[in-house]
Amino acid sequence: MPRSMVLLTMGHTDPRRAKTATGLLRFCPDECVAVLDPENAGRKVSELLGVGGDTPIIAKLSEVPQADTFVLGIATPGGKIPAEWRTLIMEAISNGMEVLNGLHEFLSDDAEFVDAAEKHSVQIKDVRKNDFREIAQRPKFREDCLRIHTVGHDCSVGKMLASLEITQGLQSRGRDAQFVATGQTGIMIAGDGLPLDCVAADFVSGAAEQLVLDNESHEILVIEGQGSLVHPSYSQVTLGLLQGAQPHGLIMVFEAGRENVAGLKHVPLLSLPKQRELFETMGSLYRPCETIGIAMNGRKLPEQQANEIAGKVSEMLELPVCDVVRDGPQVLLDAIEQFHGSSRWRYS
Repeated sequence: MPRSMVLLTMGHTDPRRAKTATGLLRFCPDECVAVLDPENAGRKVSELLGVGGDTPIIAKLSEVPQADTFVLGIATPGGKIPAEWRTLIMEAISNGMEVLNGLHEFLSDDAEFVDAAEKHSVQIKDVRKNDFREIAQRPKFREDCLRIHTVGHDCSVGKMLASLEITQGLQSRGRDAQFVATGQTGIMIAGDGLPLDCVAADFVSGAAEQLVLDNESHEILVIEGQGSLVHPSYSQVTLGLLQGAQPHGLIMVFEAGRENVAGLKHVPLLSLPKQRELFETMGSLYRPCETIGIAMNGRKLPEQQANEIAGKVSEMLELPVCDVVRDGPQVLLDAIEQFHGSSRWRYS
């Protein structure tokens, strides 16, 4: 059943901080009825997030009485729920709204929220909460299932967006492609998946394996990436996912103009050729893995400048490059279909 969602961004209606809201507005637009942000009330969300069309930004929940789902739509530092949100969450529960929470702090561990939810017969869904406890076993995956994995030169560069655009593009070409969600926003969009950044460290690769096993009946899997091998804060999840999913092909995602690690301005990013080498080396420990295309996030640059960078990167890496938002994913779809039709990924 379609949801009717209000997305809470509360003063943080920007593409990076409100990436959960942005993802839902892009890929579930018909289910998003409003964004709750009193500071920007009255404006259209597309002015601030670049997506969402005429979806209104509202000041009060009472402006959308038909909504049935309240979504915490931003990523807060450390995944904590701001104290000032408690009143809004309680109001949503009192209005009979399901609460969808993608943060690391769980509403279902808070007695006040749990009691209120029981009183008003509503559900609290902590998307990251899980009890997965299986180590990796290096199983033999189905041989005819091509595994494509998006990886990033840094965190928050658009791996989920690229994965979804590629999946939808392949489906439009008649391919049996399946998006495999590994993060909270992807799970909210797809309706299933595992939040790998909230799985205990020993079990991350096992969780990635399980996601492949659960979906390998499809012709092509597009596995959402997490973090980056070179980000000091998140590389452990990236590596566990890479080794557990055992991808045949990689789509590397990078943001044009970004020179330093997100949140750590004193840490310079390694070059794209070096990062390509690292990803392919770690992805090929047990079987071949190669990069087959590059998705560029050019949102901060004028189109002409972004195109120039794309051309230089394509020449440097000898791979197709495109901005999936400005240009669409067609060249990456071509690369995947060409790879799928080759013998390079067919091995035991």
